[in-house]
Amino acid sequence: MANKLFVGGLPYSTTEDELRSLFEAVGKVDAVQIIIDRELNRSKGFGFVTMVSDDDAAAAVQALDGKEFEGRRLSVNEARPQERRPRSFDGNNDRRDNRDRDNGGRRY
Repeated sequence: MANKLFVGGLPYSTTEDELRSLFEAVGKVDAVQIIIDRELNRSKGFGFVTMVSDDDAAAAVQALDGKEFEGRRLSVNEARPQERRPRSFDGNNDRRDNRDRDNGGRRY
C-alpha cells in the first residue's frame, strides 16, 4: 500500500490541523492537504494525508474508513494518481468550434 491517502466525506469546516490530529492518533503523519474550491474559497470536502510509512497508512485506512467525523462518514483509501483532463477553452472558442462542426467545417 502507498502511504498517500485520499480522505473523502470531510465536513467543509474541517481544518488541516484537525485532519492532521485525527490521523496522528493512528500513526505518524508527513503531510496534510485539504482541497479548496477556488471560486467558493472553501473546502471541497476531501483532501489527502501522507503517512510516514506504508504500515501507518494501512493502519489509518483500517481505523478511519467509514468512521463518523463531525457528523459525516469518512472515506479513506489509497490515493490514485490524478487523471489527466482535457484542457478547457473559453466560451468563444467552444462556440466557434461547434458552429464549424455544425456547418460541415465551412466558415462563413
